[in-house]
Amino acid sequence: VQLQVFGGGLVQPGGSRRLACAASGSIFNFGTVGWYRQAPGKQRELIARITNGPRTDYADSVKGRFTISRDNAKNTVYLQMYMLKPDDTAVYYCNAGRWSDPATYNWGQGTLVTVSS
Repeated sequence: VQLQVFGGGLVQPGGSRRLACAASGSIFNFGTVGWYRQAPGKQRELIARITNGPRTDYADSVKGRFTISRDNAKNTVYLQMYMLKPDDTAVYYCNAGRWSDPATYNWGQGTLVTVSS
């Protein structure tokens, strides 16, 4: 079982970026999928999650700027990021599990998003 993330890169402040989390099997079987990030010197934090419902939830730091969605046919969960700020600079990861803790699987490498002019 693997979840791989794609789409990181350098983005200017105010810009947008879409990340993808691709599952090795049916994403439907993964339950809740969560997007996490870890900024330099900080702990990894859960920033968005989505169920099969789909029910969604966001951390206050990204609410109104980021949108999580899932395409079960493509076994992929997306994180669309708008109005990016330098504080959004981090390595982004995805994982899956229960709503209360969607982090059942081994962490992959993540993808670095750098917001800078």
